[in-house]
Order: sequence, then C-alpha cells, then structure tokens
Amino acid sequence: MWRESLGDSVTGSWRPPAPHAALHAVETTLGRPLPPALRSLLLETDGIEGPYGEDIVWPADRILNDNLAFRTRPEFRPLYRPFDPLLFFGDNGGGDQFAFVQDLGDDSVHVWDHETDERSLVAPDLGGYLRKALGSDGEDWYR
Repeated sequence: MWRESLGDSVTGSWRPPAPHAALHAVETTLGRPLPPALRSLLLETDGIEGPYGEDIVWPADRILNDNLAFRTRPEFRPLYRPFDPLLFFGDNGGGDQFAFVQDLGDDSVHVWDHETDERSLVAPDLGGYLRKALGSDGEDWYR
C-alpha cells in the first residue's frame, strides 16, 4: 500500500516487514498504541533508509529502544523538556529526530532539534513526511 501510494518519485531502501511481535513489544513497553499509519507502514517495511543513508523510518526495535532511552536517561531531564508525548521514529542522520506528538490527537509529524530542544511541524501526516524526506536533496530538507 505505502510503496504504491508514494509512487516512483521517491527513493529509499525498504526493509522486510516488521514482525507483529515487535510492534506489540513497542506498544506494550511504551504504553501507547502506535499511530495507525506508522503501524501499517511497519507491517509493510521494518524501516526505510533514505538515499543518503539516513534512517527515514527506524526498525521497530530501534523505535522501542530509542524512545525508552529518551524517556529514562536521567542526564536528559535537566537539558530537555519531557519526551513522553513524543514517539520518535526516524532521524535526519545529523542528530535531529522525527516524531509523532501523541498528545495532539492528530497524525502530524514533527522534528525535534537536538541542539535547541525545539519541536516543529514538518508534515501534516506520515505520507507527507515520507514524500518530503524521500524526495529531498539532503538531510536538512525540513528547514
């Protein structure tokens, strides 16, 4: 479904589908369901690597591990606002992370700037994010 909807205008390497057990582990451990669009994408591919080696969409195990790390590392507490509302699922290869803000109740994708702790809208939904990220000319397409 996702490959067809994105068409031939985007590049990237698609991995085999994520196991259902891996998605269940993410949802159970983080205590929230995955956004439906992300869940359906992960059932089609367990991550997408962009044309420049950036992880446009992480594999399910990295989604779990990185989100746990951001939420539990004590050294982050004095540096950043809480990460609990965010569900990180990709990065630009330079330190910035892409996330759903689960408390907003919509499908929008935001970027977290690792240097400033700024959280900004980059796409209205996962499809828009994928089109922009996979059709870009580099890691800073969202600026």
